[in-house]
Amino acid sequence: MFRFTKPALIAGTIAALAASASASAAPPTLQDLNPPPPGFYTCKPLGAGTICTGNQDEVKEEELQPELVCGSGADAFNIYDNGHAYSRLTRRYDADGNVVERINHEVWLNAFWSNPLNGKTVPYTQRGTITDRFTVPGDLNSAVETQVGENVYTDPVTHQKVLRSVGRTVFSPDGDLLASSGQQPFIDMFVFGDTSALDDVCAALS
Repeated sequence: MFRFTKPALIAGTIAALAASASASAAPPTLQDLNPPPPGFYTCKPLGAGTICTGNQDEVKEEELQPELVCGSGADAFNIYDNGHAYSRLTRRYDADGNVVERINHEVWLNAFWSNPLNGKTVPYTQRGTITDRFTVPGDLNSAVETQVGENVYTDPVTHQKVLRSVGRTVFSPDGDLLASSGQQPFIDMFVFGDTSALDDVCAALS
C-alpha cells in the first residue's frame, strides 16, 4: 500500500532537483563509455546518460551441442543446432558513462535441432528477452541476468510438442539460479541433472 508523507515529498523534491542538475550536465562522449559498445551500435544522449542500440544476425549450421546427448553407448549421438537468430540490442549507460543495463530481444527463425547421422530434424520456435542489470556499473562480471520467453520443439512427423520451455529465470553474477517460474526443462537438465526432458526429442531424432 502506498503511503504519502511530507518527508517523502521533500525527499522526492530534492531527488528531482538533483536529477535536473545531472540532466543539464553534458553527457559522456562515446569514447568515455565503459565498456564501449561494439561498433555496430548507434548511441545518443538520453537524460543524464546514454542509450545505445543495434541489431545483430547470427546463423548456425549444424553447430554441435556437446551438452545435449541422446542415447548411450554405441547408440549415443549429439544434437546439433541450426537456425537464424535475430537480435535487437540495447545498452544503457549512466551519467558517468558506465553501463548499467544490457537487453537482448531475440527471435529465432528457420530453427531446428538435427541428427546428422540420419538426417532427422526437430524444428523449434524461440523468442525471448535477456536483461543484464549490473550491480556494479561498468563491470560486466556483476550482471544479474533475467531471461523471459518461450522455446517450443515439434516432432515433424506426429506434429506433437516434444519439448517446451516457457517462463522466467534469474541468475546471479556467478551463474547461480536465483529464481525460476513456468515450465523450465533446461533448468531441470542443467541445474538438477534430470535429462528425461530430452526423451521425446531424442525419440524423434533417432
